[in-house]
Amino acid sequence: QVQVVESGGGLVQAGGSLRLSCTVSMLGFDEYVMGWFRQAPGKEREAVSCIQWMAGFPYYSDSVKGRFTISRDAAKNMMYLQMYDLEPEDTAMYYCAAARGARSPEALCKNYHGMDYWGKGTLVVISS
Repeated sequence: QVQVVESGGGLVQAGGSLRLSCTVSMLGFDEYVMGWFRQAPGKEREAVSCIQWMAGFPYYSDSVKGRFTISRDAAKNMMYLQMYDLEPEDTAMYYCAAARGARSPEALCKNYHGMDYWGKGTLVVISS
């Protein structure tokens, strides 16, 4: 059973930066697609960024491209989301998720219902 736990959320002023972490367990030697998603109050969940755990191939949504960077450290079983130039519109609950198999990060980001495992989220609030 794969488990993912997010951390690193908080309150940041607009223009600031923040790094989210996702602790991942039980991946073994299989390929997974890992992703960051977010959900703002009153809005639907949306993709932020996805990546294959071993092979890479990062995908970013248009709203964060150039400002956010996804990365992972397999030795530490950690995935990160470095966020720069934060905007009030980035305020949301951020979720880490995992999906089994060597699938397209872009495809799974665009259809998050395909993700198999979800964390409980970490709250990011950007003040203007």
